[in-house]
Amino acid sequence: MFEALLKKIARSLEGKNIPYMVIGGQAVLLYGEPRLTRDIDITLGAGIERLGEMRAIIDRLGLKYLTAKVEDFVKETMVLPAIEEKTGIRVDFIFSFSPYERQAIERAKDVALGQAKIRFAALEDVVIHKIIAGRPRDIEDIENMLLKNPEYDSSYIEKWLAEFDAALDLNYGRSFSEIQKRIT
Repeated sequence: MFEALLKKIARSLEGKNIPYMVIGGQAVLLYGEPRLTRDIDITLGAGIERLGEMRAIIDRLGLKYLTAKVEDFVKETMVLPAIEEKTGIRVDFIFSFSPYERQAIERAKDVALGQAKIRFAALEDVVIHKIIAGRPRDIEDIENMLLKNPEYDSSYIEKWLAEFDAALDLNYGRSFSEIQKRIT
């Protein structure tokens, strides 16, 4: 189910030259332990100025919007939520605007799914996204991914978390340090 939808989405985005990366639970499945996930999260290498193109892609894929006022919702949240009704799979298309997101999309890795190649966020970027989300499930995902992939680039993660900490007056870097201590 997920694989077929991911392939269709990837072909559609590539056909419109919209860079992207799969993040969230689907990326955790790639780098971590199998777990239940009911959605697909995709960060787009595009701002909301490409909303019209994204709407055309969603319509062509036969997805249903999960908000009545699409433009208002996207302007407020930078997220375009949709669902494939026959499978119940939710897809969140996340518009990007920051230098971090653009760099993360450039770092994304092509992963073969059958004949198709799907762009998944690099492990380090999945970790950064999960630390920012910060839910207990996200922390567990981080621990599992880092244990399974001990060759990760901690300096890259620390660099970006320090930038977020400075800009937002938060302590993501400390959270990452605590996770690293627990898994060593």
